[in-house]
Amino acid sequence: MSYADKIFIENCKDILNNGLSDADYEVRPKWSDGKSAHTIKKFAMVNRYDLSKEFPIITLRKTGFKSAVDEMLWIWQKKSNNVHDLNSHIWDSWADENGSIGKAYGYQMGVLHKYPEGEFDQVDRVIYDLKHNPISRRIMTNIYVHEDLHKMNLYPCAYSMTFNVTGKKLNGLLNQRSQDMLVANNWNVCQYAVLLHMLAQVCGFEVGELVHVVADAHIYDRHISLVEELIKKEPFEAPKFEIDKSITDFYKFTTDSVRLIGYNSHQLNVKIPVAV
Repeated sequence: MSYADKIFIENCKDILNNGLSDADYEVRPKWSDGKSAHTIKKFAMVNRYDLSKEFPIITLRKTGFKSAVDEMLWIWQKKSNNVHDLNSHIWDSWADENGSIGKAYGYQMGVLHKYPEGEFDQVDRVIYDLKHNPISRRIMTNIYVHEDLHKMNLYPCAYSMTFNVTGKKLNGLLNQRSQDMLVANNWNVCQYAVLLHMLAQVCGFEVGELVHVVADAHIYDRHISLVEELIKKEPFEAPKFEIDKSITDFYKFTTDSVRLIGYNSHQLNVKIPVAV
């Protein structure tokens, strides 16, 4: 069994058995038919993945690995807020007529900030510190910028990444304010696992732990039956993760620089509704 499957099953059972419903409240998200999208939720879900042992992708259903990596690079490498720079349509519902999602995600990663060492955007600052001051306790990013929230078409969900070097290993802590467990949980885990692999390689470290902290972990009302069916399945073993070892520049990575060997997964033969 993939360790990511084990964690996913435990989290979903905890939410379903012990979570709190928001059915008595007015909520912002809506289904495509205009009805309110209610959830069952748990507060402060914390999971740890040792990336040196296996890659944390679930096998209970297929996670779109390449598309997940593409979105991560769209934010961290391209620093884009335009869906025309993305090779999937996952952001289309939040884009304007020009393809912009406002001053969100990649936009915030690309803003220059002044430091004693010079001007850096958030990504380049992380890389600089990992190479020049790896034991710093200040290596982090934050895209939940309050002064720009009114110019964002969607407030950031995964909003902060803190990096910490322990010995020869690069670890990362991902903070997330909200997560749709069925649609996005493993998607985000895979994205930031790949990011840690990439940054560890170009900055001269081994990959360590990814810690994922979610403030509001929830299952939507129309997803409950799908989740209940999903977690009854027998998971497969985790696939092997491979990365192009020749790359030493973060900006040279592409979606083809990483791959999974022997990724088996169950088929989910229904379209998952997404609340907007």
